[in-house]
Amino acid sequence: MAIRDDEVIVLTTPPMSRSEAVYLPNIIKGFGTTLRHFFTSFGQGKTSRTMQYPEQRREHLPVLEGGLNASNFRGVHRLNRDEEGRVKCVACMMCPTICPARCIHIEAAESPWDDREKYPKKFEIDELRCIYCGMCEEACPVDAIELTPEYDIVGKSRQEMIFDKEKLLHVYDVTIGKKPM
Repeated sequence: MAIRDDEVIVLTTPPMSRSEAVYLPNIIKGFGTTLRHFFTSFGQGKTSRTMQYPEQRREHLPVLEGGLNASNFRGVHRLNRDEEGRVKCVACMMCPTICPARCIHIEAAESPWDDREKYPKKFEIDELRCIYCGMCEEACPVDAIELTPEYDIVGKSRQEMIFDKEKLLHVYDVTIGKKPM
């Protein structure tokens, strides 16, 4: 199957003018824009979008009707507890299956409680590898995992940023009064 000559369209680009070939007017225009942004960024200028952390925090974003935050922000994970204080997770493996970053690792064990078959003996989330997409939260059939509004977590090593079951339950205890967004 060959291409016929009448099917071929030959495009020619118009030649550049001298000022376009030198690029100097465009360089001056771009430099002017840079200088304008530079000088208006001091103080609370109209082009300044810099947030002065930690004095200004993301919690000061506008709130919509019904208490919903105006952003679609997702912060650090938490593992929820049930009414009796136990881990709510039933180790169904839906969250590690759906996770595009493959940052959730669960080892299931037979549950010591009568109301479920399994529970997570080991539950880890690598917070550095996570892309905070929220798919784990959506996939969970028992609402055991949630993304909190907390974002200022730090760690001095990669190992500190791998949240195990105890650390995720501690995040739940700390953020119990804060509603996820």
